[in-house]
Amino acid sequence: MKNIEKYIEITAQLINLQLQPEHLPGVVENLEKITAIAQLVIDFPLPPEIEPAPKFDPEKLEH
Repeated sequence: MKNIEKYIEITAQLINLQLQPEHLPGVVENLEKITAIAQLVIDFPLPPEIEPAPKFDPEKLEH
């Protein structure tokens, strides 16, 4: 992700999050880690024969 600091600052403004300047480096670091982990999931190869899971319906859970 390019210009991650600016992205965080703008996103914080959009959701009315009061982000203190001293917290920005930690937020940037965490978002970079999350992005790297998400990329591993996105890049994970799935075999063509795999099918999507059925829709989760908590009403149908056995108690």
